[in-house]
Amino acid sequence: MSMMVDTAIIVLKTIILLLGSGVTLIALRAFRRTGEPALRALAVGFGTITLGAFLAGVAHQFVGLSLKQGIVINSLLVAMGLAVILYSLYIQR
Repeated sequence: MSMMVDTAIIVLKTIILLLGSGVTLIALRAFRRTGEPALRALAVGFGTITLGAFLAGVAHQFVGLSLKQGIVINSLLVAMGLAVILYSLYIQR
């Protein structure tokens, strides 16, 4: 059972990494094209969320932290990323 859960975590974290990287890249390209600060903040926010998912998976699978510790890492970075995304929507006037 543990091997199946580990495999699911690796597969899902990989999917999150790919999708999050895609969204971050699109937002970054839009920022470079327009120079709009809100798009830069949006890219940073999505990048932070993606990094959180990646680091949580690495911490659990390769560093040996517990699943709970990985969840704390993920939750902290997701909260930070969402705060930056909220800011990006706020500065868009």
